[in-house]
Amino acid sequence: MADWREALAQSRVLEVLAPLDPHVAGTFPLGLDVEGSDIDVLCHAPDAAGFAQDVWQAFAGCADFAMHQWARGERAVVAAFTLRGVPFEIFGSPLPVVEQVGWQHFDVERRLLDLGGPTFRDAVMQARATGAKTEPAFAQVLDLPGDPYAAMLALSALDDAGLRARIDQASGPAAKLLRVISKMT
Repeated sequence: MADWREALAQSRVLEVLAPLDPHVAGTFPLGLDVEGSDIDVLCHAPDAAGFAQDVWQAFAGCADFAMHQWARGERAVVAAFTLRGVPFEIFGSPLPVVEQVGWQHFDVERRLLDLGGPTFRDAVMQARATGAKTEPAFAQVLDLPGDPYAAMLALSALDDAGLRARIDQASGPAAKLLRVISKMT
């Protein structure tokens, strides 16, 4: 696959969606991409029909194009397609991007990776390599019980000290491996 930044620039997705405050989120900017990862773009789209029309006009000719609207929650319109061999997923939510669950997940994951350092990143990547999606991989490493998406959203309310404490408190197998590796380095 081409470099994700190059694919994003060549796609002109951010230019086309500029009036909708597009933000790139997900595994690529976190450095947690695996085979099959897509470029996630979150947009503030208070007019779902207008968003759908704009995206349709710009990207319906792309390979694998599909669009749907979530039935619950934010009622985001989601478009997926492949452009220049790279899968994209665009979310148009009526909420401003910083209030969207996808952005809150991305932000807390970024903060956790910064606080946990390379060893923490390696543990998350190890979980990703076994097939875990991003939030479940973090939840596995942090030994978070229950729904990993809800658990990660709850962590987004913590400050950095709270997140650091959560990293230090994790007691699952991945967390134990993380501590062993940290002591060795």
